[in-house]
Amino acid sequence: MESNQNLRYVDTTPASRVSKKTLTKMIWRSCQLQAAFNYERMQSAGWLWAMLPGLQEIHTNKDDLATSMTHNMDFINTHPFAVTFVMGIVLSMEQLKTDCQTIRSVRISVAAPLGGIGDALFWYTLVPITAGLTANMAINGSFVGPVLYFIILFGCEMALRYGLMYWSYNLGMKAVSMMTEYAQEFTHAASVLGVFVVGALIANYGGGTRLGITIANGESPIVIQNYLDMILPCLLPLLLTLLMFFLIKKKGWTPVKCIGLILVIGIVGAVFGIWTGSYTPLVPVPWTVG
Repeated sequence: MESNQNLRYVDTTPASRVSKKTLTKMIWRSCQLQAAFNYERMQSAGWLWAMLPGLQEIHTNKDDLATSMTHNMDFINTHPFAVTFVMGIVLSMEQLKTDCQTIRSVRISVAAPLGGIGDALFWYTLVPITAGLTANMAINGSFVGPVLYFIILFGCEMALRYGLMYWSYNLGMKAVSMMTEYAQEFTHAASVLGVFVVGALIANYGGGTRLGITIANGESPIVIQNYLDMILPCLLPLLLTLLMFFLIKKKGWTPVKCIGLILVIGIVGAVFGIWTGSYTPLVPVPWTVG
């Protein structure tokens, strides 16, 4: 078998533009990018599956199609929602019958940073914001919450897939320089927004973590939680969040261990009446000091 490093196209005549029907088919196939995910080549099988309709339309020579399929099975790992941006660029290069090694280099150089940008934009920004809004609706008993969550995320995902595919395919290699020029600023802005949203979620959903300890003082008992609120509202949720950050970042704890610790803290606090709430402690212990 010919070495992957020596792959070349027999027919180097540029092909015609790929039809919109084929582009649409590729967009929907890109939803299965991680269906055959593995730790050797990551998303390569899903990538080739998504690219195949365009490659078949471009490479009418069967040997060239086999060559293209071979180098498109290379290692690739990028954000699944933004993969069509890479697909559009690679497809335009395949259409021009660009050298295989150049296509491989561009594919990996664009896919890698796009993964970080997509994470900052979606997992750290869009998903927390959407979940924060719709989870509150679901908690209040509205079935619209989970439905709206799906509609917003899936709608944004597909709109991005369509937009990036057509945009990058039309721009070709120009899209590479545009992305690399503003990638750092865009990622930083999205990360800052994501941190802001996570902070708001901590205050909103962690605000129920309150101390139930009071100090007897005649007819006016001292409620410790009131004084904590005077120092900083939602101080306990903030401290718990910083504790989790310290354990994960500095001590190397896994998220599962942190979840277990929070579970233990919650159960012990509920049993001994440390936290406020509507529950009845299994072992009532008066925390009133006097």
